[in-house]
Amino acid sequence: MAPKNLKLKAELKSVIAAPANVDTAGMVHIPGGTFLMGTNDKEGFPADGEGPVHSVTVDSFYMDECAVTNEQFGRFIKATGYVTEAQRFGWSYVFHLFVSEAEAAKVKSVPQSAPWWYPIEGADWNHPEGPDSRIEGREDHPVIHVSWNDAMAYCEWVGRRLPTEAEWEYAGRGGLVQKRYPWGDELKQGGEHNCNIWQGKFPVKNHASDGYLGTAPAKSFRPNGYGLYNMSGNVWEWCSDWFSPGYYQSGENDNPAGPRAGEGRVMRGGSYLCHSSYCNRYRVAARSKNTPDSSTGNCGFRTVLSAPQQ
Repeated sequence: MAPKNLKLKAELKSVIAAPANVDTAGMVHIPGGTFLMGTNDKEGFPADGEGPVHSVTVDSFYMDECAVTNEQFGRFIKATGYVTEAQRFGWSYVFHLFVSEAEAAKVKSVPQSAPWWYPIEGADWNHPEGPDSRIEGREDHPVIHVSWNDAMAYCEWVGRRLPTEAEWEYAGRGGLVQKRYPWGDELKQGGEHNCNIWQGKFPVKNHASDGYLGTAPAKSFRPNGYGLYNMSGNVWEWCSDWFSPGYYQSGENDNPAGPRAGEGRVMRGGSYLCHSSYCNRYRVAARSKNTPDSSTGNCGFRTVLSAPQQ
């Protein structure tokens, strides 16, 4: 029987080369190349280290066409008996508007810098809004309440890895050069929504004109030029790298894997809670971070696999 918690390695593992017979179903081949990473856009956040724009080269790899879903993560849990960090800690952060009155009444304190996050006992990947909620009917939605460590455990089980931050941005751009979003510079195209983000007054009213209050199915909206879904909005996605706001100035540009140490791991893509007035980080160059053991109701992940190099 598999152990309850797979042994994790804190550092990025050696690149897993894809054997000839590897199963890449549900993945997209991303051809290697050189691109302009980062942004000097006035909408960027200098404190996050989004710039300067610099040239980066990445080798070919395969990437999940969408974030890992509840159904996929559930198969991992069933096969291994793995217990997520939210389950072991006994709680996770849930957005306040999704919490039932009964569970909200139990909340004693909230983060001062983000009071819309309620620490809910019993919230985990299988109970996204707390113990009185379930994922039934949301099997095709991205799994949430997974820490970086949980994502790494899933990767170990499936024989893949998390993308580097450079790989993520390269893939997220979908072949476009220095565009603000995976589809271009305009948030909407022809009046249509391209991603699942907040519409309304954050954090009290979401008009949900994109069709979703919380997570959307992992394959919602049109994919980008590489065939990848929801590289902007829906859920944040863990990357393998440690986060450093000054890393782009390091000069590393050949398959960079990030700093050797840090306090937080990189997250990319933004989420359904992002709004231009608060968290304009659904832009393809935007960056964020969280500690490796943290979990929230708006963060998931997708996996990658290195492709055989010619």
